Amino acid sequence: MDRVDSMEELRSLVLALMEGNGGGLLVEGVSGMGKTSLLGEFCRRVSNPQGTEPVCRVVTTHCQPGIGPGLLYGPVIDILMKLDAQAQRSGRVRRFFAGAGRSAARSLPELLSSLVPGLGTVLTVGSEATKAALESGSMPFDSLLPFQQGVAAQIVEALLDLAGSGAPVVVAIDDVQNIDPSSLLVLDRLLRELPGSPMSVVLSHAVGEAPDLASETAAQLLRRWEGEGLIRAHALGGLPDDAVAELVRGRCPAAPDSLSASLSRLTAGHPIFVQLCLDEWQPDHGDRITLPENLSRVVEDRLLRLSDQDQNLLCTAATQGTTFLSSTVAAVLDLPHEDVMERLRRLAGPHKMIAKADPPTWAMYDAADCYQFQHRALWEVLYRRQSDQQRRSRHARTARALAATCSTARSPLERRLEIARHLDLGGPECLADSAAAHYALARSAAIDGLSFAEAERHCEKAIHAARALPAGEPGRDCQLAEGIELLLSLTEVRWRGESESGGGPRIDTLAAEAEEAAARCAAPGLVARTTLLRGKTLMATRGLVPGLDKLREAVEIARRQDDPVALFVAKVEFGRQASKRNLSHGLEQLREAEELYASEPRLGGAGDPVLQHARNLNEMQLGITLFDHGQIGDALTRLLRCTARLRDEALNAELPIALNYLAQVQAGIGQFSEAEAVLREARRVEAARGGESGWHAYNTALLAQLLASDQRRRGECLTLIEEAWQETEATWLINLVPIVRNLAAQVLLDTADGDVRSLERAHRLASDTVRETRRTGMVRSEIAGLCLSGQVRAAQGDIPAAARYARDSVALLDQTGDMPALRSEEVLYHAARALHADGSRAEARELIRRARLKVTGKADSIDDPALRRSFLEEIPLNRAIMLGEQEGE
Repeated sequence: MDRVDSMEELRSLVLALMEGNGGGLLVEGVSGMGKTSLLGEFCRRVSNPQGTEPVCRVVTTHCQPGIGPGLLYGPVIDILMKLDAQAQRSGRVRRFFAGAGRSAARSLPELLSSLVPGLGTVLTVGSEATKAALESGSMPFDSLLPFQQGVAAQIVEALLDLAGSGAPVVVAIDDVQNIDPSSLLVLDRLLRELPGSPMSVVLSHAVGEAPDLASETAAQLLRRWEGEGLIRAHALGGLPDDAVAELVRGRCPAAPDSLSASLSRLTAGHPIFVQLCLDEWQPDHGDRITLPENLSRVVEDRLLRLSDQDQNLLCTAATQGTTFLSSTVAAVLDLPHEDVMERLRRLAGPHKMIAKADPPTWAMYDAADCYQFQHRALWEVLYRRQSDQQRRSRHARTARALAATCSTARSPLERRLEIARHLDLGGPECLADSAAAHYALARSAAIDGLSFAEAERHCEKAIHAARALPAGEPGRDCQLAEGIELLLSLTEVRWRGESESGGGPRIDTLAAEAEEAAARCAAPGLVARTTLLRGKTLMATRGLVPGLDKLREAVEIARRQDDPVALFVAKVEFGRQASKRNLSHGLEQLREAEELYASEPRLGGAGDPVLQHARNLNEMQLGITLFDHGQIGDALTRLLRCTARLRDEALNAELPIALNYLAQVQAGIGQFSEAEAVLREARRVEAARGGESGWHAYNTALLAQLLASDQRRRGECLTLIEEAWQETEATWLINLVPIVRNLAAQVLLDTADGDVRSLERAHRLASDTVRETRRTGMVRSEIAGLCLSGQVRAAQGDIPAAARYARDSVALLDQTGDMPALRSEEVLYHAARALHADGSRAEARELIRRARLKVTGKADSIDDPALRRSFLEEIPLNRAIMLGEQEGE
């Protein structure tokens, strides 16, 4: 069936590729419109060129929704293996498969490592870190995302490297709506690298066929890619008249010429309807043909020609999916396998109901025949022919049949996915097994494949199944608590407080449910982890104070359990958050955690990723907290030591945070060039990982602030601050949002030069921070927001309003004392200027005196004379304070 226009679209893609310009093409249409046939014919022509057709390599893969849906990196692995075979690399992959035998499909890390040079380290370290994070509940997943991004980046690099090893490559991915999230992440990165590369990608997409409604479905990404110009879309409609005529001549040579015209008019060229109508045509019909009311009616008519036993056989087979195994059907029906194989062989003959198919990889060694239904319409009719309970019972028996062939723990991932799918559809009798299976798959997806989106989907199913179990059912509460704990850990990076798009109040409701379930099942470790997790959700949804109360409770629970690891990570988390409310108290907690780590022998496991991560966080947090507390020399020493050590770690997971803290200290002592270099390094580290990041946004905002004073770099400065705020809005880490918003307001103020709109926008941003932080309890940012509001009003000439803001900011500072990420002397200085301008000279002098004491106290903490001099003379604010400069004096 020739499609001239569609083939020309594909040919133009190849021609551009031959000129060194790779790209992406999306072929879309409803199911049955012939997308797969089109791609097959295109690949055949490219692979076997004639005449002037360009020569290039072709690699095809299919995203299969049937047996084993959701396989991590499924199409990506298929593409890598085929490219590797074409490149004829010496044989590490071949040796791997030759020696792996039946276990080849079980080990995703080994398989990917064999295909992608250097990926083994990323997968191993990432797997250990993720496993530890899930077991402790302590490691925020924004620190684990680099592992997932790192895997995707290295896979894309390997794909392009293989593409460059020979002739240019066209990769064709059929039915992309069924792609797994891990492969989707790789595809997103790959499409962005195609321009100028020796690779082009063709995707086929069945409109409306996506298997789930997750926020980042393939369909949504396709539209985004099209909008960004990464792919161009080509809609596939019905077959043209000449193609229908060609099909009629090939299928029904005795038909009159007028039949093709009738067929085109009645079917609008829809390939499935055309084929079904031709299946029913007889020579005595002439050009008379009736369009079936729907596909179901045609299929039902064909089924009536079969015996009741064969109809039941096919209905049972349909329970497994569009592709099925004879052994499974026999086990579900409790019939002799020999009899079932013979009946299926006959049905694959003239009846044209089913056709032989290659078995999936995990079933290659099963003693069974594999078949697939002729088309999806036939499968759907057979599946829906069963009653609800028939389907549930058959799904349950299918799961048991698949599990019986080998132990679940040793089963390949694809088989475990297939078993879990049937358990999920097996009704009440399968609920407990379904919850356990999906929970195990979620952990496997996160730990083995670093596919957190895939893990989330399994978590949701595990939680749903556990909730559906009767209250008091043995194991129910433990399954429920663990499932929720895992889901919240996986989604923590996207929490957006009260925002429904980021979980909203639901995240705290879930955490409370997990905490209560853990208490009912009386598992001490689970109680400690869910309490810690509840502290985090309270902080995100209800603010700092409720969150701190719960984190303090988590510390006490860990202390009572005599578990030094749990106590250490809880104290680190509590100390990091407590400093946002009371700097001295937070510093005390962080010092206690450091002392615990140094004195407790059971915390000496250098290879424990939870301990290593918590130690890193504690060390860098201590450094920045000491800086905020005025102990600048100690802060600088600690952060230089910490960043040097983190640079040597495999994936630099926490490095951007440590570099952020170091840059703050360096900028705070007048080392502006060093701070700029450190911030640019931090941005490079995260840019290499890809994806949006709250800390990348924060580092970008700090860099913009650093450049604001340089008139020659105003353009770069304003571009950076806009990028930072957009990325902050996209990631919305609750603790970073007000800081970046205030930095944006500060940059707008510093670069306004009297511009009315810039000043008003700065005031809006600062006011938004004040409103938000009064709800969340982030007092440090509220004080900074009030201070900024006063500066803006002063710049606008509204001195009374500036004075009111000044008094409010100082009053709040007096209540809290020094705060993190806030220079008290800056608040005092700007308040003094506003009050001086408003006529309160004595009050202003007192504030300047207090600000000077802050500056001299910090200077006294710096032992190095050169650094001390830089702190006092290179920082304009410090210089103004020490000189007692105020407006009008």
